[in-house]
Amino acid sequence: MNTPVQLVVCGTDTDVGKTVVSALLVQGLGAQYWKPVQSGMEGGGDTGRVLQLLGLPPERVWPEAYRLTAPVSPHWAAERDGLSLDPARLGLPPWDGPLVVETAGGLLVPLRRNWLQIDQIAVWGLPVLLVARSGLGTLNHTLLSLEALERRSIPVLGLVLNGDPHPDNPRTLEALGGVPVLAELPPLAPLSREGLERQWQRSGLARSLQP
Repeated sequence: MNTPVQLVVCGTDTDVGKTVVSALLVQGLGAQYWKPVQSGMEGGGDTGRVLQLLGLPPERVWPEAYRLTAPVSPHWAAERDGLSLDPARLGLPPWDGPLVVETAGGLLVPLRRNWLQIDQIAVWGLPVLLVARSGLGTLNHTLLSLEALERRSIPVLGLVLNGDPHPDNPRTLEALGGVPVLAELPPLAPLSREGLERQWQRSGLARSLQP
């Protein structure tokens, strides 16, 4: 019997497509979704976007531990709301089935002024699926992110590259980063549940992520 897949989706930068990849995984794995810290609530935040995109019932998502008003770094958004994020409130949901946890920003984004996102990931103890851009600039951001994860002995399942396919970056990232590129996702227009389902079937992620 296979162990249910539980993982953390983190990006190398802002707007690299973490939420799209998270939605892809939630749909493909039949997983629950959790965005523990949401900065900026326009459109219902990322939880609302996943629910709407996939047409999920509300019970398929776990409520955010923190819903912060401003679309800025979590530590500053919390301060602007008169809060200080408490890591004790960020424990994983009591769920033993498939779970996709989407982080707030990249690995070294501060959740508070003495606690980084990567510190919380280490506490969770789940493997990371790292989402990166496919094109120019991705080598530096991705290799630095992988180095930070390696230094903290956080396991990495692999990379998902978002954007138009690049002729060399996947090969270079695998060679220098030491982790596999599990999928390359082209832009989806329009972005829809049906389009994600097609990409899931083409990506091979179902095979790559099964223990």
